Amino acid sequence: MHKFISSFLIVIFISAAQVLAENRPQKFGAFQISHSLTLPGTPEALFDQITGDISGWWDHSMSENPLKFYIEPTPGGGFYEIFDESGNGVKHAEVIYAQRGKLLRFVGPLGLSGYAIQLVTTYQFEPVNEDSVKLSVTVNACGQIEDGWAETVDGVWYHFIFERLKPYIENQTGYQKE
Repeated sequence: MHKFISSFLIVIFISAAQVLAENRPQKFGAFQISHSLTLPGTPEALFDQITGDISGWWDHSMSENPLKFYIEPTPGGGFYEIFDESGNGVKHAEVIYAQRGKLLRFVGPLGLSGYAIQLVTTYQFEPVNEDSVKLSVTVNACGQIEDGWAETVDGVWYHFIFERLKPYIENQTGYQKE
């Protein structure tokens, strides 16, 4: 009798779990986007301007009015959005490679937090001449990929690089357009 009751309870438990479980198939894949532009300054100065406090040009957030955004440019450092004085916030990514004036690489979902996706973002700095730098930004994504995400991520990075960072750097360096 004891075996019968145990078996009966197991069947009920499994049946209840199946009713409560929601199984949704997911699409998995990968994509890469990249953007490059030339900015005024030296590779080291540009590296310093796009790490540390990036609140001046980074404008996508998980909170309505974030207290600060910053990237710690050291291996193991974080890309953080701090919501408030209490320290609430999010770690968007972790720095896995940092070589001042040459390369910065971080891994994390950025704005896609909560999905089974990983983004590897690389900033590469190449001197063009004494007073300008070619910045190349490459994003490799893999994992749960919804339709249209490659185009969305590409558009967001275009916005960050050309519409936010470029004017910010030009304003900081006093660059005058000819």
